[in-house]
Amino acid sequence: MEEFEASVSAKKTKAIYISTVFGIAMVLLMIGLLGLILVHANNLSRYVKENIVLNIIVDDAAHETDVLQLQKQLDTDPSVKSTQYVSKELAARNLQKDLGKDFVSFLGFNPLPSSIDVYLKADYANNVNIAQFKAKLLKNTLVKEVIYQQSLVDLMNQKLASISLVILAFAGIFAVVSVALINNTIRLAIYSQRFLIKSMQLVGATKGFIRKPFLLYGLWHGLLGGLIAIIMLIGMLYLATIQIPDLVILQNYYEFGIVFLGVIGIGIFISGFSTYLAVSKFLRLKIYDLYR
Repeated sequence: MEEFEASVSAKKTKAIYISTVFGIAMVLLMIGLLGLILVHANNLSRYVKENIVLNIIVDDAAHETDVLQLQKQLDTDPSVKSTQYVSKELAARNLQKDLGKDFVSFLGFNPLPSSIDVYLKADYANNVNIAQFKAKLLKNTLVKEVIYQQSLVDLMNQKLASISLVILAFAGIFAVVSVALINNTIRLAIYSQRFLIKSMQLVGATKGFIRKPFLLYGLWHGLLGGLIAIIMLIGMLYLATIQIPDLVILQNYYEFGIVFLGVIGIGIFISGFSTYLAVSKFLRLKIYDLYR
């Protein structure tokens, strides 16, 4: 009979631990998803900003060697991500391709000027920095005009800032809820072991001795929950990439690695800390309080 009761008790404990691990995994999955959303949102913001083009219209009398020298100078500027020289001939071919007609033969000459397309780094893609960059360029005698869509830059930065604030606010709220959910899950698991904790205390076991196995289990459960969450996150990323192939542009595996390590770290920390608090609570309780 005692063996049967021990077996039943062991099965119940095992079931509780399994449900605890999967409960932690589900919460960590949501935290990981939020982390991946933040990574993709940040990369999307950077991608959009770094694809704003500044068209530097070159003076018609400028020699091509001088224009190429100007391009090399621009490439060394700390605010510039990349540049592309567009000759008169290349500009004509591009426009003919868009129009589907040979306008050069019709006009008898090529009216398009040579230009340099400049793409700024994301941190400099705002109207203040662009205005300063433009003023510096216009001092060069080779530069005839600098064209960019000022209203689009303003609108883009405003929208991206608003979206970032909403995502960060949501992340803060979700972080608090996630901690509460994991804490409650672990407290319920420890609650089922309250009589064992008190029994060990009554026979003379120290608080540190009693806490140790529970803390080890708590840390292990946090690690397992994090690993399960990461496996599910990788599966979701794979499915998302199949459904939306363009997501590959926004994916950064280094940042994904940081998110995955963060998920494991959060799982271990919250699980261990919650276990410590829960065990400490039952160690402080009187025997008659265990039945409440």
